[in-house]
Amino acid sequence: MARISLTPRRTLFFRVMEWYSKRTYGKVLDPGRALAHNPRVLWSDLAFERSVAKWNALDPDLKALAEMAASASIGCSWCMDFGYWVGRERGMTREKLLDVPRWRESEVYTPLERDVLEYAEAMTATPPAVRDELAERLRDRLGEPAFVELTAMVAVENLRSRINSALGLTSQGFKDSCDLPAAAHQAPSAK
Repeated sequence: MARISLTPRRTLFFRVMEWYSKRTYGKVLDPGRALAHNPRVLWSDLAFERSVAKWNALDPDLKALAEMAASASIGCSWCMDFGYWVGRERGMTREKLLDVPRWRESEVYTPLERDVLEYAEAMTATPPAVRDELAERLRDRLGEPAFVELTAMVAVENLRSRINSALGLTSQGFKDSCDLPAAAHQAPSAK
């Protein structure tokens, strides 16, 4: 259960955020509801997220895996749920998204994806436990701009996951909407 009310004052700003969230995601995101208790924090968060969304040096699938690995390390069920939904919307395989918490045992990842997952976990550890060899391998394979973006994305996801976890935010059922039976997606047949 959330540690903060998810019914902030219905200011004009909150109503606009609520409308945008419903239009974009099909529901109002709980982190938005929680942060709306402090409009300056919410405004800053939205501006920051819009800026982060423009980063494009790193492959989007690698970025998604890094974000989910950081979320899994922290234990943020809200972030894992939303990350799964975002990944599926982008066309990532169900197996890669589901296996993130147990990536070491999974056989669905490439060597580069494994390095990204390991890096995200190592960065998320307290204190960070990034090995020089891993950083060098990633920097060499990704290039410096993408490596910097990877590092920043893991840090951003740590911010998101730690806020959501501390506020007690949990899954909103985004993953469930991705796993509808195939028959639910088919049009009724004409008889």
